[in-house]
Amino acid sequence: MSLNLRRVMLVAVLCLSTGTCVGSGVSSPDALNHGRRNITDGQTLVSAGGSFTLGFFSPGAPSRRYLGIWFSASMREAVVWVANRDNPLNDTADVLVINGAGILHLLDGSSRAAWSSNTTDGDTPSAAVAQLLESGNLVVRDESSGAVLWQSFDHPSNTLIAGMRFGRNPQTGVEWSLTSWRSPDDPATGDCRRAMDTRGLPDCVSWRGGAKKYRTGPWNGLWFSGVPEMASYSDMLTNQMVVRPDEVAYVFNGTAAAPFSRLVLSEAGVIQRLVWDADRRVWPVWDVCDDYAKCGAFGLCNVNTASTLFCGCVVGLVPVSPAHMREASAGCQRKAPLECRDGGATTDGFAVVSGVKLPDTDNATVDASATLEECRARCLANCSCVAFAAADIRGGGGGSGCVIWFGDIVDVRYVDKGQELYVRLAKSELAANKKRGSMLKILLPVMACLLVLMCIFLVWICKFRGMRRKKDIQAKTILGDENIELPFVSFRDIVTATNDFSKENMLGQGGFGKVYKGMLEDDTEVAIKRLSKSSGQGVEEFRNEVVLIAKLQHRNLVRLLGYCIHGDERLLIYEYLPNKSLDIFIFDDASKYVLDWPTRSQIIKGVARGLLYLHQDSRLTIIHRDLRSSNILLDVDMSPKISDFGMARIFGRNQQEANTNRVVGTYGYMSPEYAMDGAFAFSVKSDTYSFGVLLLEIISGLKISLPHLSDFPNLLAYAWNLWNDGKPMDMVDSSIVDNCSPTEVLRCIHIGLLCVQDNPNNRPLISKVVFMLENEATPLSTPRQPVYFAQRNSEAKEIGENTTSSMNSMSLTVLEGW
Repeated sequence: MSLNLRRVMLVAVLCLSTGTCVGSGVSSPDALNHGRRNITDGQTLVSAGGSFTLGFFSPGAPSRRYLGIWFSASMREAVVWVANRDNPLNDTADVLVINGAGILHLLDGSSRAAWSSNTTDGDTPSAAVAQLLESGNLVVRDESSGAVLWQSFDHPSNTLIAGMRFGRNPQTGVEWSLTSWRSPDDPATGDCRRAMDTRGLPDCVSWRGGAKKYRTGPWNGLWFSGVPEMASYSDMLTNQMVVRPDEVAYVFNGTAAAPFSRLVLSEAGVIQRLVWDADRRVWPVWDVCDDYAKCGAFGLCNVNTASTLFCGCVVGLVPVSPAHMREASAGCQRKAPLECRDGGATTDGFAVVSGVKLPDTDNATVDASATLEECRARCLANCSCVAFAAADIRGGGGGSGCVIWFGDIVDVRYVDKGQELYVRLAKSELAANKKRGSMLKILLPVMACLLVLMCIFLVWICKFRGMRRKKDIQAKTILGDENIELPFVSFRDIVTATNDFSKENMLGQGGFGKVYKGMLEDDTEVAIKRLSKSSGQGVEEFRNEVVLIAKLQHRNLVRLLGYCIHGDERLLIYEYLPNKSLDIFIFDDASKYVLDWPTRSQIIKGVARGLLYLHQDSRLTIIHRDLRSSNILLDVDMSPKISDFGMARIFGRNQQEANTNRVVGTYGYMSPEYAMDGAFAFSVKSDTYSFGVLLLEIISGLKISLPHLSDFPNLLAYAWNLWNDGKPMDMVDSSIVDNCSPTEVLRCIHIGLLCVQDNPNNRPLISKVVFMLENEATPLSTPRQPVYFAQRNSEAKEIGENTTSSMNSMSLTVLEGW
């Protein structure tokens, strides 16, 4: 059913149920006026085109009722505005009314006002109407003059949608800012706020309490300088910065064919762009350099560095404390002090730092009419000036306008399509930089000649020492100096074994590429994984698989028999498992009957033992990070084997937790602290969370996303509600419910809920999970309600550095730097 048809049907149902049809002589279903002066709980307003709905809802406890506006197709999942966010109603006797003065009042069952609109002072209108517009804006206006008395767009909560202003009025100090919800099911004002800083160039800043958390970088005429990706979405959005004496505001609008999208300030203080559409789109991901002032004064953050030392210094400066550059809190200092004699013209100059997000403009001045050369002269003439840059890059070239910084510059990082920042240095340091540049001009040709000679030498090796040597060099380049005790299989042998990768031999396909069945010369059946060139799994993931699995031996881990590197080809040769993967059985209406309860119990325990080996009993401590049903393979006896170690990470023996600057894994199976925390922390408890999701899927035969159960956002919500209502057996797969052991099943459900606790400290270690599964007399603690439902009405989807989160109807939780 198309979205427009669903909207028309929704409007029709509301028309018939409320008696407020257009043309009925009473009222339109989008307005409160003379014919309809109130809305009670259970009634709604629907915008003329059906895009938005206003009504009462409960995001968490049913006893807390809120008045809000949501995108109609989302069934209250995409709430864009809440009236009484800090004052919930506790019954369903509430009502929204509009009085003769055009003021909206939200009243509870005792006629107590839980919220009122602060309608503009002025002459009392002869007749006022409140109307929900197709834009999602609730507007109160004077019917006779058409003047707007109040509108919800002037009072954002945690969401910005097309047409809304985000900024402030410099004359009155009025702000149009975002404040986070307290939690995913509590709309009350949270700790985080996103506001427009207008002290220099307009800059969007996130705050947690009184501390800056993130800023976009100043507006440069086209985009915020730290978010060049904004220009890439021109097919969906248009961006505008309004600068007037009474308004400095950012506004985005959707293009004609664009799906509904919104910017949401999360409870962690991170802006997310959520798109309600079947399209798969990749959005920027939060990284370590987005933390405000990560590298201190005059520091320069580079997330693309090969090392983990993200912080460096702008040209001409050195670390204040080189030993602590990993934390970078101390920042950088000058090698040579500025002299600033004769206005600085003869003693100082400027070095260019290219491709950066411009520094915080709190301590900057702006002149939009100045040229870049005038900006340079002004900076030299002021001894306090430390840097300058163009204010507007729309004209091309070096840009126009002038931004001048005084004192320290902070929060500078490299970005794609970044701007040029001119940093003031002493002439002596400029001369030293010039000398170093001259040396490079001499060294580069010499290095080029050496490189050519090296290439000739390598060609000689390939020609006269054989292709085997070439393969060894290529393998070492990719796999490093690891001592790989694993056979190298030639590409020719693999082509023969798979009948030239024929369709008849293909076993399956995933985000990594395709898997083929093959027969080696010794009549060994194998499964050959051929990594696609367009796969998100690259050299690092391939190396992970070869290095890790080759060193692991356990009955519940898949065995890697060999590997192949041939040009751009990357191939892995595994033992062949005839029953393929677990998801083929538990989610298929016909095949699920093959897995009776004893078999499912065996699979649950086998996966747990495999994880215990990875976490505790192997020579290495390994976090899998992508445990899911499609990565559990089944042998001829239906014994489980954990596979796909491309995302895995090795821990030190005493290491409990680590951070990463990118999220990898599969939505739905990822733990909250890993998927949503700005630091992207993961630990052995991350695998425990994934195991809990997998356990509940095995018992219920339902996917984590529950696409066909509209009453619940995902399987965790469904399982918890049944558990809390004393009906956990209702979730058991119909194929096993009559022949299973209720005691064993209920214990497994209980353990699964313990594994998916939001707080990792409340989850058991996998060693405790194995003990609880194998010792039925062991008492179990009481689980708490899991409130993290990151995957609402969506299919679980593997993600990596360049992968989109896949949804039934929404691209979800992809962190945009705006």
